[in-house]
Amino acid sequence: MDDDRKIRFEAVYRQTYDRILGYAVRRCDSPEDAADVVAETFAIAWRRVDALPPGEEARLWLYGVARNVLANHQRGEHRRHAHLVAFDAGLADLYARTPPPAHDLPADLEAVAQALAVLSDDDRELISLVAWEGLDHGEIAAVLGCSRNAVRIRLHRARRRLTKALAAAGVPAGRIVMETI
Repeated sequence: MDDDRKIRFEAVYRQTYDRILGYAVRRCDSPEDAADVVAETFAIAWRRVDALPPGEEARLWLYGVARNVLANHQRGEHRRHAHLVAFDAGLADLYARTPPPAHDLPADLEAVAQALAVLSDDDRELISLVAWEGLDHGEIAAVLGCSRNAVRIRLHRARRRLTKALAAAGVPAGRIVMETI
């Protein structure tokens, strides 16, 4: 690899590592899984350094790569889980019925977590890209590979479903500022 490509990769890595790591940490069950997702994302970027868009678009491109790596990771997790179920159906049934431990969250945060949990993966992803990653509609469109208008419509619907889920979880509509999500 020539020096220019190496320098370019290193610059993109330094500029985006923390954001990509945060993206992965918020979506993985463990820090180790997040580290694997980030490592694979940057390994792909290294192999495809010539495909890295210039400037700020590189970050959005990396979010898209990380999203795909995460989807592959989750599919692998689902396959491993299916094998576990086949191996010991009784233990898997017990595990599936055992709720995750409460982390002593305030009641509102716990209710918000419950409301987010009932949303589809796509709705949670859209809301997360806005609320946690701070992306605008154009940036989300680049990450998801769709139009700005599609993002606007999907996000509007996701917000509406989140509002209903929050109401069902007992969080008054005024407690959460939906414009920030």
